[in-house]
Amino acid sequence: MTDLSVYRNIGIFAHVDAGKTTTTERFLKLTGKIHKIGEVHDGAATTDFMDQEQERGITIQSAATSCEWDNHRLNIIDTPGHVDFTIEVYRSLKVLDGGVGVFCGSGGVEPQSETNWRYANESEVARIIFVNKLDRIGADFLRVVGQIKDVLGANALVMQLPIGIEDDFVGVVDLLTRKAWVWDDSGDPAKYEIGDPPEDMADLIEEWREKLIEGAVEQDDTILEAYLEGEEPSIDDLKRCIRKGTINLDFFPTYCGSAFKNKGIQNILNAVVDYLPNPTEVTPQPEIDLEGNETGGTAIVDPERPLRALAFKIMDDRYGALTFTRIYSGSLKKGDTVLNTFTGKTERIGRIVEMHADERKELDSAQAGDIVALLGMKNTRTGHTLTDPNNPATLEPMVFPEPVISIAISPKDKAGTEKMGVALNKMVQEDPSFHVATDDDSGETLIKGMGELHLDIKVDILRRTHNVDVEVGKPQVAYRETITQEVKDSYTHKKQTGGAGQFAKIDYIIEPGEKNSGYTFESLVTGGNVPREYWSAIEKAFGLCMSEGTLAGFPLLDITFKLMDGAFHAVDSSAMAFEQATRAAYRQSIPKASPQLLEPIMQVDVFTPDDHVGDVIGDLNRRRGMIKSQDTGPTGTRVRAAAPLADMFGYIGDLRTMTSGRGQFGMEFSHYAPCPNNVAEEVIKETRERKAAK
Repeated sequence: MTDLSVYRNIGIFAHVDAGKTTTTERFLKLTGKIHKIGEVHDGAATTDFMDQEQERGITIQSAATSCEWDNHRLNIIDTPGHVDFTIEVYRSLKVLDGGVGVFCGSGGVEPQSETNWRYANESEVARIIFVNKLDRIGADFLRVVGQIKDVLGANALVMQLPIGIEDDFVGVVDLLTRKAWVWDDSGDPAKYEIGDPPEDMADLIEEWREKLIEGAVEQDDTILEAYLEGEEPSIDDLKRCIRKGTINLDFFPTYCGSAFKNKGIQNILNAVVDYLPNPTEVTPQPEIDLEGNETGGTAIVDPERPLRALAFKIMDDRYGALTFTRIYSGSLKKGDTVLNTFTGKTERIGRIVEMHADERKELDSAQAGDIVALLGMKNTRTGHTLTDPNNPATLEPMVFPEPVISIAISPKDKAGTEKMGVALNKMVQEDPSFHVATDDDSGETLIKGMGELHLDIKVDILRRTHNVDVEVGKPQVAYRETITQEVKDSYTHKKQTGGAGQFAKIDYIIEPGEKNSGYTFESLVTGGNVPREYWSAIEKAFGLCMSEGTLAGFPLLDITFKLMDGAFHAVDSSAMAFEQATRAAYRQSIPKASPQLLEPIMQVDVFTPDDHVGDVIGDLNRRRGMIKSQDTGPTGTRVRAAAPLADMFGYIGDLRTMTSGRGQFGMEFSHYAPCPNNVAEEVIKETRERKAAK
């Protein structure tokens, strides 16, 4: 069995354009996995292998690869930075033990950095920080360190200081050893010298070294006591303390460099080995039963224990569906039969492969701690648990956000209909944040996603990867409905046909629920006027009705239904009769409860050069945006706002025009809020006209 202490399962995550993929590319070059560095801007990066990624210079889907450094095996996942693809970051962090958060030396803590950091906090992933692009104009390492503390609330433990900045950046000073690492101008990462740091940095080095030691020794009382008595800890003792604090999430070792110029990458790889946890050092995954309750058991990382593996990503390629799987305990062999606890069915492992971006290496077996791809899994989806059929258990599943935007698509010719259906089915399996539905009234196929770019990429994949030419409709906003008043009402369902009839009477109260409470059902019936066996039929029927509101047919949110009383007939009452009564009660009472249209509000984060701030704020106000804050930095101003999704379509084009191409923005769903009356009336009218026309 492989020694798990030499495994590191890590992810690389950051805001778009902070240099994640470039950093990954340098890791692969230095570890000997690739021999020629591919650049993102040339469309040649190893982990950006989709056509769409190479053309746009962005990462769209997470890519897995592995390499070796200092006799340690690194399983690396390069994740996207764009907000529309945060689902890839979320599901990658779910199966990783450690991460490298990359921040731009001039941009600092950008919008998507915060979202990714929040996901990493929720997943309790240990991290090291790499402040990249210190060769850029406006770069300032210590300013970014300050932002990490102020904006993210994270304790950055500074391990290095840069030598020079912007065009003069040549290397770094390692604060532990007080040694300078200086690279030459050849661009070869292996051409560097280790020597004494510049004399004019002596005071700064001692100041930050003291902060480093003070932060580290708090992890060990004995070392702390000796330090307070004037004894400086050894470098080995300090490293041990830093490792402990990193794994406990007490602080995050912080490094600096320039991935593009090949400066500082060795130090990051050393830090991954020295400070990030191996699979046995992280909190074991909790096991749950089929109802979702924790059993108290955990998937302890041990090859000898029963199999526990989590499928975290499905990817379709020319050889069939690949199921990316993290094995938490036990081992897998080619040809093994495993149980999928979600479906309750067994599946046979056809092949096991180790991935290097889109290339693969065949394996006969894999064990706890490994991240591999499985072939031959027919019914396994993202978030499903694979276990030993003789000793089943379920791992905590993944929860994915609901899409906020949809568009209608249709094939240009009839021959494409079947092809489109097959292609969409594959794409839904690959991406849990991508949904496909059929409009009941029009019969149109709707695709739903997290943003305009998300759906734009999906349409592009349909056209190029699956050769389905489609016509695309206008984007549609995922509105919701709710009620604003309590209604006390009653409904009697009577139907007499030959033989047994139908009878059900319900007295009920419908009232607005707490925000984000969804649907709550309560029965306050006493004395058996509505027998208990019919309560679930009433609860289920009302819940199903809520999928279509009475204003414009959008789903209802946050409603409490209280069953107060009623009546039944010994012969004519049945579950079906009470379901019919509930459906009619819904149609009768919801319009009386002052229904209201809700619209999705987005959290918008805009970065703009200082001379365009007024234009940006004025434009956001015109889009019904509410400005939350305005922070001025050395390279521009960051404006945060809350704005309705309906008014944000096409924003990126307008922002680029306003800021001469220099503006950037991130946007993610925040909450649903009441629609202003004039907007609601327009939406309801348009929706009804569209339905009538079809």
